[in-house]
Amino acid sequence: MAPVERDIALPHLRLRALAWGGADAPPLLALHGWLDNAGSFARLAPLLAGRWQVIALELPGHGHSDHLPPGMHYHFIDHVRAVLAAADALELSRCHLLGHSLGAGIAALVAAAAPERIDRLLLVEGLGPIGDDGHHTLRRFRDALASQATGRSLRAFPSIETAISARTLASGLPAEQARPIVERGLRQDADGWRWRSDPRLNRPSPLRLPEAQVHALLQGIEAPTALLLAHPATPYLPGPAMQARAACVRDIAVTHLDGGHHLHLEHPEAVADWAAAHLAA
Repeated sequence: MAPVERDIALPHLRLRALAWGGADAPPLLALHGWLDNAGSFARLAPLLAGRWQVIALELPGHGHSDHLPPGMHYHFIDHVRAVLAAADALELSRCHLLGHSLGAGIAALVAAAAPERIDRLLLVEGLGPIGDDGHHTLRRFRDALASQATGRSLRAFPSIETAISARTLASGLPAEQARPIVERGLRQDADGWRWRSDPRLNRPSPLRLPEAQVHALLQGIEAPTALLLAHPATPYLPGPAMQARAACVRDIAVTHLDGGHHLHLEHPEAVADWAAAHLAA
């Protein structure tokens, strides 16, 4: 099933999305991970499109969506605002919400910010933003403000296959799983193939929310929630911390699946079954 390109005009920038399924089907808004794009859902969305319209939104600076203007910076909370604005532009008064990694963190806060708009929440490898226990706050703050990351062009690849190999090396994703993200995430110029994503996305965050504040926000989630985590646990999603976060959500089912961080690309059928069971409950 070939997806349909969606163009979403916000007052301050233009976002793009890929949509699978009929326009009259219940909407499932999907949010990808950091430096990914709508291609992240290319293997999962067709399996759900018979019953839901899957709209894979590309966050600002990612995929085919606009970059922020010069001098601006990417902040987690602004991604939450962008998703809510995109839902308004798509005329989604209510929808199901699916997120992976960064997208799962954003989806959780969208559900906390506007509980009346989210029917069911599905999270893959993420529940809220990365928090801060205070041990490295000052060093992280100084390093972020001293960061030299700019809007300069990223390296060029002689071919798409070379770019796929680079992504595989960096992420551990097998080539065929990385392919839909890489192909969606490249643009061609005179020097070869370059990443479309904004280089400023690589800048470190100067401040993170304290874990206690993350917990307080997660307590605002009212939608029935399903959380799917990889086994063994991803290093930056330690089991005890995720258990403590899950305990903040009043209606949540936690499932573990053998595999890596991109479970929906590695095991699309199993993740589709998990998602469908939660959505149809």
